[in-house]
Amino acid sequence: MRQAGRSLPEYRKVRAGIPMLESCRRPDLVAEITLQPVRRHGVDAAILFSDIVVPVAAAGVDLDIVPGTGPVVADPIRTPEDLDRLRAITAADVSYVDEAVRLLVAELGGTPLIGFAGAPFTLASYLVEGGPSRTHAKTKTMMYGQPELWHALCARLAEITLEFLRVQVAAGVSAVQLFDSWAGALSEADYRRYVLPHSTYVLNGLAGTVPRIHFGVGTAQLLGAMGEAGADVVGVDWRTPLDAAVPLIGPGRSVQGNLDPCALFAPWPVVEAEVRRVLAEGRAASGHIFNLGHGVLPETDPDVLGRVVDLIHEASAASQA
Repeated sequence: MRQAGRSLPEYRKVRAGIPMLESCRRPDLVAEITLQPVRRHGVDAAILFSDIVVPVAAAGVDLDIVPGTGPVVADPIRTPEDLDRLRAITAADVSYVDEAVRLLVAELGGTPLIGFAGAPFTLASYLVEGGPSRTHAKTKTMMYGQPELWHALCARLAEITLEFLRVQVAAGVSAVQLFDSWAGALSEADYRRYVLPHSTYVLNGLAGTVPRIHFGVGTAQLLGAMGEAGADVVGVDWRTPLDAAVPLIGPGRSVQGNLDPCALFAPWPVVEAEVRRVLAEGRAASGHIFNLGHGVLPETDPDVLGRVVDLIHEASAASQA
């Protein structure tokens, strides 16, 4: 996952005293942080260091990423007039992302770089709530009570997200991931009505360019709908076995996931057994990108992550022999 660097001492050193949004806007720093897990662990792809709110900040939203809290929006979007403050973005608004990707592609050589963006629902939730929420009550209030405003907000966010990803594709990323952190808060009916059209718009807008990955957290009930959104790969969090997820997602799609990040704190024999279980379950899919079922926890021992990568490489080589 994109947070792989958070467990590394070299990440904490290079980020010391630099706010998150500033880190995401400095191409040299983005490149360095993105490369750190590749150097340390020898993973098969790099994931662009960014944050889901980078494009909405570029669109004029006054926000900050508060340590220990997450994105906090100064003036939440609650009315049609508020929506007027959210403008479209151009490539020039996120030129630092273009520069960072080009630096990385040159540095990585043949190692793929995966681009990254937040999905419209999760971005909308932050903008409506004003920050992280356990209940998403204000978000759902708008969805149910002001559906026209809700769809207008999500449509604008879909355009912003699509442009943000197009910049990354044009600069040379090998794949992109659409990350819907909070979609699991919804029922399937609500997801289909209020979210699916907008995620589909983003993913379809990149059809024929690079492989597209679609991931959410707590989305067991949504995997069928997410499989319809247009991605080539559907991410599955650690709660759902991959072999159970495959028939829900539908044919012709690969899966990504899904080791529980907390399993990495267990004794090594337990970690090894869990990794082998996930690999075995992933064979039910036409393709499997081994990953965690969500982000790397900052307290994770980097040496354990390295051993996991080595184990996956050994197991993959043995299965192909």
